Amino acid sequence: GSSFAVEIARKIGLPAEIIQSAEDIVGKEYMNLDNYLLDITRDKRYWENKRTAIRQKEKKLEQMLAQYAEDADQLRSKRREIIEEARTEAKKILDSSNAIIERTIADIKEANAEREKTLEARRKLKEERIELEREGNRYKDSNLLLAKVPKKKKGKHNVQADRETSPAKREVTVGANVRLDGGSTVGTVLEVSGKNALVIFGNLKTTVKTDRLTVTDAKPKTETKSSISMQTIDSGYERQLQFKQEIDVRGMRADEAIQTVTYFIDDAIRFSVARVRILHGTGTGALRQAIRELLSTTSGISSYHDEDVRFGGAGITVVNLK
Repeated sequence: GSSFAVEIARKIGLPAEIIQSAEDIVGKEYMNLDNYLLDITRDKRYWENKRTAIRQKEKKLEQMLAQYAEDADQLRSKRREIIEEARTEAKKILDSSNAIIERTIADIKEANAEREKTLEARRKLKEERIELEREGNRYKDSNLLLAKVPKKKKGKHNVQADRETSPAKREVTVGANVRLDGGSTVGTVLEVSGKNALVIFGNLKTTVKTDRLTVTDAKPKTETKSSISMQTIDSGYERQLQFKQEIDVRGMRADEAIQTVTYFIDDAIRFSVARVRILHGTGTGALRQAIRELLSTTSGISSYHDEDVRFGGAGITVVNLK
C-alpha cells in the first residue's frame, strides 16, 4: 500500500516546490497509483458509512415494526373491549326499555282500573238522579191528588166543633219547618209570597199554598250525598277524572312544595288512589327530607319509599295509600 506521503505533505503545508520535486523523483506512474489508492480508500469509507447508516435504519425499522405490532395488538384488544362495552350498554338499554314498557303497561292497567271506578261512580250518580226525579214526581203527584180532593161543606155547627177540637195553625214564615198536608217529609220554608210559599224538601224545591202547610217542631233529615247539588257532584267527578298520579315539585321552595304535596295527597286519598309518585329530584336532599317529614305525619298513607333506580331512584318518592 501507499503511505500517501505526498498527499500528507501537501496537507501539512510543505512548500510546493519540495512536493513537486518529490513527485518528479517518484515518477508519474507512482503518483497515479497513489491517487487511485486514495480514491479507493475514499470510496471504501463512503460505502462503509452508507452500510452503517443502512444498518441503523434497518434497526430503526425493526423497532418501528415491533412498535406497530404492539400497537396493533393493543388496538385489537381495545376493539374487543369497546365491542364488549357496547354489547353491555345495549343490553342495559334493552333491559331499561323492557322495564319502561312493563311500567307503561302497568300504568295503562291502573288507568283502566281508575276508569272503571269512574264509570261505576257515574252509574251510581245516574241512579241517584233518577231516584231524586222519582221523589220529585211523587211530590207532584201528591200535590195533584190533594188538589183534587173535594172540600167538605161545613155548617156553623161543624165549624164550631172544628174550632173546639183542632188547635189553631201556626203562621207559615220564612225559616219555619213544615209538613205538607197528607205527607210526612219535613221541609223548610225559603220564601213566602202572599198565599204561596217556596219550600225545600230534601233536594226538591216546590211552591205550595200556605194553607196546605203545617208548621212543625220536627227537623228536616240530615243532608246526605243524594242531596248534594248535581253541579257539585259533576265538578267532583270531573276533578277525579283529571287527577294524575304523579306530581313534579322540582324547583319549588320547600314551603311551596309542602303545600302543593298536601293538596295532592288529600285529593289522592279522597279519590281512593292506591299509589302516587312525587318528583322532587335529588339536589341537596332538603326538599326530599321536608316532603318525607310531611308524609310521615299524614294519615291515610301506608308507606313510602324511593322509586326503582331504573325510573328515577332517590329523586322520586313512591307513596302507597291505604
